[in-house]
Amino acid sequence: MNASESVRPHQDASDYSIQLNRWFLKPVGAWPSSASTTIREKVISTILIIICYSLISFTVVPCILNILFEETDVYKKLKAIGPLSHWCMGGMNYFSLLFRNRDIRRCVQHMKTDWRTVTESKDRQVMLKYAKAGRLVAGLCAIFMHGGVFSHSVLQGTTPTFECIGNMSVSVLVLPCPSFSKFVDATQSPAGEIALTLQLISSIVVNSVTVGACSLAAVFAMHACGQLNVLMRWLDQLDDRKQQDSVQKRLAIIVEHHLRVLSFVAQMEALLNQICFVELLGCTFNLCMLGYYVITGWNVIEKKTSIAYMIIYISMSFNIFIFCYIGEIVTEQCKQVGETVYMTNWYHLPHKTARGLILIISRSSNVIKLTAGKLVHLSISTFGDVMKTSMVYLNMLRTMTAS
Repeated sequence: MNASESVRPHQDASDYSIQLNRWFLKPVGAWPSSASTTIREKVISTILIIICYSLISFTVVPCILNILFEETDVYKKLKAIGPLSHWCMGGMNYFSLLFRNRDIRRCVQHMKTDWRTVTESKDRQVMLKYAKAGRLVAGLCAIFMHGGVFSHSVLQGTTPTFECIGNMSVSVLVLPCPSFSKFVDATQSPAGEIALTLQLISSIVVNSVTVGACSLAAVFAMHACGQLNVLMRWLDQLDDRKQQDSVQKRLAIIVEHHLRVLSFVAQMEALLNQICFVELLGCTFNLCMLGYYVITGWNVIEKKTSIAYMIIYISMSFNIFIFCYIGEIVTEQCKQVGETVYMTNWYHLPHKTARGLILIISRSSNVIKLTAGKLVHLSISTFGDVMKTSMVYLNMLRTMTAS
């Protein structure tokens, strides 16, 4: 049984498209409630939010205190700044997802309505094609992020180092984010093991938040692209001579659907621009730090850790690439609507209908952009700029630490 047969009812189809998003966000309490959500589920969601923020705070606050007041070695401070940045990004994105909870719910409801109103099987196939693409991107993002960051945290935590305390050599757990010794003494058992366990759980939380944000962007963008492709299919059929009597009515439906898709893209932009801004700045900084860790780790024969850093580097590069790619593809698809209108056999249409097509072309000529904080247009060229900027910062960091 293929995908189109297994998700035939509109309820199953809409659930199919957002299923992974719900799996990523519900465990951290960031999945929006609906009219059918019970009081018990709302209470559980609130408890999950409190627990998740407590876990993030447990990791972030002691790490900041360690960097500011305890650690004196510059290299160890730099090694702590990278993970701290990732946790802080996760905390900010978590706040954005919770703050924009209603926007997420509106976008999800918009998608469900689109699935419910689709009638033709060919339109449904187009939508399923893009739904599968969104799920694939969401799944890959989860594999890369959890596989990279979590595996590094486990590897670092389960590979103890030996430190000289007094006249004795003591095995010490290395936490993913160093902790302030007056808060948690990692050299003592079971305090070290408890701190490591809590940081690993905290790592799952921040990774899930990042994956959830990326998957929302991918699924919403692919849905918008699917709707635009359905629209272009309708435009290609507008000059069907067998349906000349209803051409004006079909044009009205096309215009209404076009405005509906643009409204969805605007909602998506409002929801994601803050998250994209955090990701753009944070990933630029983290890619620089990860490059530094790989180079310096290779020099001191920390090859296992360096390989883990390389995996995280790939996962974060993929993460920012997804945000830039969806910005590019949504912009291109919106412009393509105008090109499709021009390429139709508009000269076969009644003059009044043909003049109406000018409005669609005019609306499509206004470039739709997904942005990072309404400052930077997300595109493939932006991704290239992020990679180049991280390399420039890496060279500056190497020069400063080598001197």
